[in-house]
Amino acid sequence: MTGQPEIMVNPAGRLPENITHFARALRAAGMPVGPGRVVQAIRAVEAAGFTERADFFWTLHACFVSRAEHRQIFAQIFRLYWRDPQFLEHMMAMMLPALRGVQEERTPQSAERRAAEALLEGVERPAPAAEAGEEEMVEVDASLTFSAEERLKSMDFEQMSAAEAAEARRAIARLKLPVKPLASRRTRLAARGHIADWRGTMRGAMRTGGEIRRLVLRERRSRWPNLVAICDISGSMSGYSRMLLHFLHTAANARGAGWAKMHVFTMGTRLTNITRHLQARDADAALAAAGQEAQDWEGGTRLGATLEAFNRDWSRRVLGQGAVVLLITDGLDREDPARLERAAERLQLSCRRLIWLNPLLRWEGFAPKAGGIRALLPHVDVFRSAHNIASLEELSETLSRPEDAGERDRLMRLL
Repeated sequence: MTGQPEIMVNPAGRLPENITHFARALRAAGMPVGPGRVVQAIRAVEAAGFTERADFFWTLHACFVSRAEHRQIFAQIFRLYWRDPQFLEHMMAMMLPALRGVQEERTPQSAERRAAEALLEGVERPAPAAEAGEEEMVEVDASLTFSAEERLKSMDFEQMSAAEAAEARRAIARLKLPVKPLASRRTRLAARGHIADWRGTMRGAMRTGGEIRRLVLRERRSRWPNLVAICDISGSMSGYSRMLLHFLHTAANARGAGWAKMHVFTMGTRLTNITRHLQARDADAALAAAGQEAQDWEGGTRLGATLEAFNRDWSRRVLGQGAVVLLITDGLDREDPARLERAAERLQLSCRRLIWLNPLLRWEGFAPKAGGIRALLPHVDVFRSAHNIASLEELSETLSRPEDAGERDRLMRLL
């Protein structure tokens, strides 16, 4: 017979049905999961067995996950669906409209809201019951509350649901990075210039018998610097790297942008140049191509080695003529801090302005205690956060104000 082999999982059991429902939740969360992968997963579980939870996790992981950015979503939905059924009820209660205090008891981890929304798709949420004896509607003064747009701007990228992340990407596509032009030593003719061109003036006087009838004036030309971005794509930065790469894609494709050229690199365990991939007009296609080029996505971190590689192989090519560098990383590195400090010092000396964007700065009690952060901080010109849309808008203002150092000076006093 040439037909498909039969699935040997017990049809009376609930495992094939549960795997099918689990696949629907993955598809609702944005993962490309079709019927073929569901059949493949059921057959793989049949072959691998259902004894150890870790084996079951990696069996389904191999069948359903095909992109690096989908690993975290898969892990959260797996945890909610297969290991912690009570947490699903907790997440459902968190998604109900309710009045909350200033600080919630538990902050959802990365991709938890997206996973809960996928599992709860199509489920009717019960309306909050009124207390006994309460008949009148409670009125809430919302005059000082944030609008939906303001709330989205202040929301952490890691805590966004799938719909909020899509809306955030549309908002990021409207941002700009204005860089002020630099005054060049070269000059050009100008009717209202402030530099006298004596050679041109004397050449004009020679045509009138030596009489100076007009003073030739010149002005300095302006030139645009290069913009270079080095983005950390290690596991600790995975919740922010994709959004920040969307931001860099928007900047790379902006018309009339305030820089000569833009170069984008990713760093994890190695340095990867993804500049040509971000030149594609479609953001999803550009990031997919960049993800295939950068094989160390969500891997380890070797900040010192990757910055040394950039200084050795790329600094002379892309940092000429007063380039501005955006260093996007949390600074968490287990290698020798002295090596990282030497690489950061050379990077700062090679560029006009080194701006460090660190998502960890979102915490109010942040202090430079990690060795990598202490090694980097003295060698940057600007230190700012990059964890939500509002912080990216502040970055646009920082680029237009050369005197703005962000939180650098305050944190330098804590070293």
